[in-house]
Amino acid sequence: MELYEYARPELMSGKKILYVHGFASSGASGTVKTLETLLPEAKIIAPDLPVEPEEAVSLLKTICVEEEPNLIIGTSMGGMYAEMLAGYDRILVNPAFTLADTVLKNNGLGRQEFHSPRKDGQTSFLVTKGLLEEFRKTTSNCFGLLSSDRNETSRVYGLFGLHDEMVDTYDIFASHYPNAIRFNGGHYLNDETLLHSVLPVIQWIDDKQENREKQVVIIAMDDTLADVRTSEKRLQEDVLKDYEGHLHDYPRYYSGAEPVNSAVKCFSQLARYYDVYISASLPHNSPSQWGGPVSWADEYLGVAAWNRVICCPRKDLLLGDYLIDAHPEFSGGEDFMGTLVPFATEHFRKWEDVLTYFDRLDGR
Repeated sequence: MELYEYARPELMSGKKILYVHGFASSGASGTVKTLETLLPEAKIIAPDLPVEPEEAVSLLKTICVEEEPNLIIGTSMGGMYAEMLAGYDRILVNPAFTLADTVLKNNGLGRQEFHSPRKDGQTSFLVTKGLLEEFRKTTSNCFGLLSSDRNETSRVYGLFGLHDEMVDTYDIFASHYPNAIRFNGGHYLNDETLLHSVLPVIQWIDDKQENREKQVVIIAMDDTLADVRTSEKRLQEDVLKDYEGHLHDYPRYYSGAEPVNSAVKCFSQLARYYDVYISASLPHNSPSQWGGPVSWADEYLGVAAWNRVICCPRKDLLLGDYLIDAHPEFSGGEDFMGTLVPFATEHFRKWEDVLTYFDRLDGR
């Protein structure tokens, strides 16, 4: 993957992003270089943090006053520090709210090497019991400036790797902030995580800051995103015999459904220019099925689909500009008030045809 091919010059253009690095790292980390590649028109501010936490917090507060960043992104230790910088849009990636315990468990006491070059030329530092106590004192101040203003708490997003074996603070974050999101990744950020998990959140924040009003595209789940018709479980003879001719009543075996060919890629493309939601026409009397489409979207579509799954038995009641649907004949799809895009038909046989159609609309 050539990262520059995914550059988004329009995203955060002319704005400042303060990046707060993790433990034993620096402002010259690979994450900073990736952010600069993906967001070439944004200014990335990435200072080397002092090892002593009080000095680090003081430096960050000074930078915020002087630079007035439009967005703060913090990873691990940096996510913990970023939480304290109230009044700014923030993304906390695997924030280490129990930093002393995390360091003791994963690094231990003694001399530690910095993972990337620092401007002061230092290559190592000493972790002592005293430093750990300073970390404990500083992290005890987390959430201390948290405002009860709902608008303020909604400005902070937490991203938590499903395979993070170093830090697990999802529950702590979720008890204070509503935007707690899990992503398919580990503790350390890599290019794929930045591209598919962090960038969508940056786009949400940029859209909100610019008051962009995007047209709403709703995509039906069944055989449009999730290939439920041909999934192995859906083809069991006993299921087909009981539900033959009543596709809208089929049990939703989303856990056994693969994505429709090119659906994931095209979903990601549409999400750049439209406000995209997912519709699952689930029956009211089967609430146990409602978690299926959410879990499926989390697994295959990732962060871009977070909080965008709508479970509703009637598509005609959905408010949107476009509905992409392989089965509009069921659940009121044919009476959708916007523009119907009938998937898997003559003009929209595959997802590439759908994407070509929306490319011609140019976001309209």
